[in-house]
Amino acid sequence: MHHLLWLSVIFNEFYLSIYKQMKPNTTQLYLVPTPIGNLKDITLRALDVLQQVDLILAEDTRTTGKLLKHYNISQKLMAFHTHNEHKVVQKVVALLVDGQRLALVSDAGSPGISDPGYLLVKEALAKAIAIEALPGATAFVPALVKSGLPTERFVFEGFLPVKKGRQTRLQQLTYEPRTIILYESPHRLLKTLKQLIEFMGAKRQVSVSRELTKMYEETFNGTLQEAIEHFEKGMVKGEFVLVIKGK
Repeated sequence: MHHLLWLSVIFNEFYLSIYKQMKPNTTQLYLVPTPIGNLKDITLRALDVLQQVDLILAEDTRTTGKLLKHYNISQKLMAFHTHNEHKVVQKVVALLVDGQRLALVSDAGSPGISDPGYLLVKEALAKAIAIEALPGATAFVPALVKSGLPTERFVFEGFLPVKKGRQTRLQQLTYEPRTIILYESPHRLLKTLKQLIEFMGAKRQVSVSRELTKMYEETFNGTLQEAIEHFEKGMVKGEFVLVIKGK
């Protein structure tokens, strides 16, 4: 069995090398997911791309720098985040038009999922830039599949509005029949759980995951009221994913 496995690996590598020779790679912009916690969760393909591009666009160059250092990758970095993307997006597109190959990464997870990415993709497509989105880590997927709540239909809401539009969004979600997925920060977790009770009732089922893939990973399953009681006396640290049963 061991020999058959190695033969399969060799054959796949040979086939891939032939395929690459037959089909030139025209991709100029790569959207590369990075680990949400455990550095081992990065894919071999992601490492290959990060080693070969001309420039890596990073949400936080310090965070990405640590990841690159861990894997001995020395490509140049450029900051590309929520606060500067509108200012630098045309500069980035100009680099792509000029023929450079770029990779966009966020601090953790997949670019464009509650992180910068949408604007650059939109502008690049307008210039007929070839784009590839690599599959990889996204926090809400493991939180959803381990929640015990229905997974065949769900709605991803990301972070709720902090102020304007928050009440309206909660009102809309109250009657949502699909499983609901939210992201939340530690300092707003209890406030959000209490607001969810106001709209959905204390007995609505919820699964709350924090620190996914990290040493102190935790998932609590129960009602909204039970979740509040749990986190009022427990640890409210890390990034949270809330998976809420639909109506």
